[in-house]
Amino acid sequence: MNTIADIRKDYRLKTLSEAEVQANPFAQFGLWWQEALSAAIEEVNAMTLSTASADGVPAGRIVLLKGYDEKGFVFFTNYESFKGNQLAENPRASLLFFWKELERQVRITGISQQLSAAENDEYYNSRPVGSRIGAWASPQSQVIDNRQWLETRVATLTKEYEGKDIARPQHWGGYRVKPVSIEFWQGRSSRLHDRIQYTLQPNGLWAIERLAP
Repeated sequence: MNTIADIRKDYRLKTLSEAEVQANPFAQFGLWWQEALSAAIEEVNAMTLSTASADGVPAGRIVLLKGYDEKGFVFFTNYESFKGNQLAENPRASLLFFWKELERQVRITGISQQLSAAENDEYYNSRPVGSRIGAWASPQSQVIDNRQWLETRVATLTKEYEGKDIARPQHWGGYRVKPVSIEFWQGRSSRLHDRIQYTLQPNGLWAIERLAP
């Protein structure tokens, strides 16, 4: 049996050069996003969100991308959760997509901002009923007695809201991460990967540079 250190894959699918990327990183992300969709990657919008507290303690978890444009990348959560508390202390955040089927990563570093109430309401009201009730039922990241406590709370709220509008709880909503840098990583053979980084400049333009693998 191989040891952990023996587990490896040689990446050979594609290449990436400065000459072929788009001048705008959002346009480049759009190209890769469409290729990822076409590849039928399961949970293609899953991304690792990394945050840190004011004193620098880091934390990472998987969240789901729910939209993007040139203003930034959007996800939703409980504002009173652990991640919400960290973002309140320190709005800096990073996002990481890993599309292994395409041997690609996209790493985004930026500043997070809460979405407006109107944006939050629009997305919340598009969610399935069970997800809307779940936003009320779960005191995310807090200690609870057991699973039964949660299921009882869901059942109680389901009965309470039957036939009624389920308004968005004020503690639930979205964040937009506005990038200051975006790196596109394409796996290459012998770990000599292609890494193209976009960095936002003071004049609003993006500098494009190659990074060593």
